[in-house]
Amino acid sequence: MNAPLRKIAPYVFYGQTTSMCSDCMALVPAKIIFEEGKVFYLKRCKTHGVEKALVSTDISYFKLCHDYLKPGDRPLSPQTRTELGCPYDCGLCPDHEQHSCLALIEVNEACNLTCPTCFANSSTAKTMHRPLAEIERMMDALVASEGEPDLLQISGGEPTLHPQILEIISAAKRRPIRHIMLNTNGIRIAQEPEFVKSLAAFKPGFEVYLQFDSLRASVLKNLRGADLTRIRREALEALERENISTTLVVVVKAGQNEDELGEIIDFALQWNCVRGITFQPVQDAGRNEGFDPARDRMVLSDIRQRIIQAGTAFGAGDIIPLPCNPESIAIGYALRKGRTIAPITSFFPRDMLVEALPNAITFEKYPDLHAQVLSFFSLSTAECNNPEKLNALLCCLPEVPVPEGFGYENIFRIAIVEFMDRHNFCVGRVKRSCIHFVTPNGQIIPFETYNMFYRDDAARARMARSRGEV
Repeated sequence: MNAPLRKIAPYVFYGQTTSMCSDCMALVPAKIIFEEGKVFYLKRCKTHGVEKALVSTDISYFKLCHDYLKPGDRPLSPQTRTELGCPYDCGLCPDHEQHSCLALIEVNEACNLTCPTCFANSSTAKTMHRPLAEIERMMDALVASEGEPDLLQISGGEPTLHPQILEIISAAKRRPIRHIMLNTNGIRIAQEPEFVKSLAAFKPGFEVYLQFDSLRASVLKNLRGADLTRIRREALEALERENISTTLVVVVKAGQNEDELGEIIDFALQWNCVRGITFQPVQDAGRNEGFDPARDRMVLSDIRQRIIQAGTAFGAGDIIPLPCNPESIAIGYALRKGRTIAPITSFFPRDMLVEALPNAITFEKYPDLHAQVLSFFSLSTAECNNPEKLNALLCCLPEVPVPEGFGYENIFRIAIVEFMDRHNFCVGRVKRSCIHFVTPNGQIIPFETYNMFYRDDAARARMARSRGEV
């Protein structure tokens, strides 16, 4: 017999999603495929043809993410109706699956830097500061949606430049918001000791979210346009003097700083005020000068592997998917004593650890621990290191005594937060987004869709093109 041989696909077809054409940003069908140890979206746009976008460099971890899914916590009420479908009805619409674990309010566009990488496209040329009354209305919209919001980040621009920044933080503290963060590049904190003393008055429940991309001047010039190594150290010295809880925020760009993630963790542990680090793969949004997706893109799994391979205390089982949005956020917690840390997951019963290969977690044997893990590993806890929740989690593990005098300073956390863009966009993931912007008109919009379609006139023009209106 001379029957023709059937062709075998060069990949494994894992599933299907709705993604986005990286050219026109129209929604397109996408195959989820496994090929050469990696996960890709194989997308087809009727206008621009087929493209393949990297989603993950670790198939096992990608599968593991789906074992951590949990029912979503909904907001108290939506702000918009569902009419056109995701992502064209943001506000939040009734079809969204997560409340605001973390909400951002941008209080200005003005900045004292013009970073080559800035999703908000802020610069020294911009001067807008929102009026305090408008900012307070935005806070009230968040409270109406959440009741008691877990975490509010006051952002910009550079929010410390706002002439009423202390009044803004005071207004947030008057509302039932559990934790407040100030996002900053650290310049004013480094230069004005009296300003830092004023910030210290907002403790507890207040934290500084400090831009800290690298220990190397060359990387800072590439990402921020200036050598900020001295400024960053002086900012940390000021925060340490006042014992203000601080999270370091590291934007990771391929070919720039992915090789120093372990060094940054070691550096962070030298400062008592630093409670953790958030690593963010660079997002192709806003100002992104010279960005080449083939050269510069990093994905969450890249960063996770780099941390593991750097010889830090965090092993593969110690950095796990965050249940509220597992494909987009990974988290690793450790108990801390000075510069020494011990990852929490190293205390878990052995058959509960999720190893590199097994893709299941046997919580059924430990229902109380299951409940505590889902409660503890939420983004609000991940960002503000809630010691009470961790105390309850450890109490479910009989062999782990709760440390005497256990508090905020005894926790160290790393988070990896991947914000999607036109390359790896997925409707399912954006429906689970729990990091949201609050807008002046009272809408609450997921981080990714806000930057792509809602932020400004250019974003709204992209939405019109995505919907085929131009």
